[in-house]
Amino acid sequence: MKILSWFLVIVGVCGLISVRMLEDQIFYDPFLKYFHEADVQIAIPQFEWGKLILSHIFRFLLNLFFSCVIIHFLFRNKIWTIQGAILISIFFVITFPIYLYCISDRFEIGHLFSFYMRRFVIQPLIILLIVPLFYYRKQMMLRNSNY
Repeated sequence: MKILSWFLVIVGVCGLISVRMLEDQIFYDPFLKYFHEADVQIAIPQFEWGKLILSHIFRFLLNLFFSCVIIHFLFRNKIWTIQGAILISIFFVITFPIYLYCISDRFEIGHLFSFYMRRFVIQPLIILLIVPLFYYRKQMMLRNSNY
């Protein structure tokens, strides 16, 4: 059973990598090129708010799904998987409106700040905090059960 769990963790990681690799084909994001260029003098691209918001939400849902697969099959704990999904969702609910404000403000708040807010919205960076957190939690539970 451990082999299957590790295989599914790898599938989750490959899913996250695939979302990143195929981002220009499956998501509407006119800011991909804009933030890829290092020149802040480039004009902000034209975009449609509705398509942009729906695309980011769709991307979030895909990242959430693959992140939950990773969490679930690493720790084999349904409650922790739900907690991970809630933490990831809270993070998105906080950062997404800030990023939308940056766009509406035409990145006047700062190009670098906007770049990183976008990074937090489109990338599942919070998984890099959740996995070590849950691993530590598991170790503490095992340690406490031995006493």
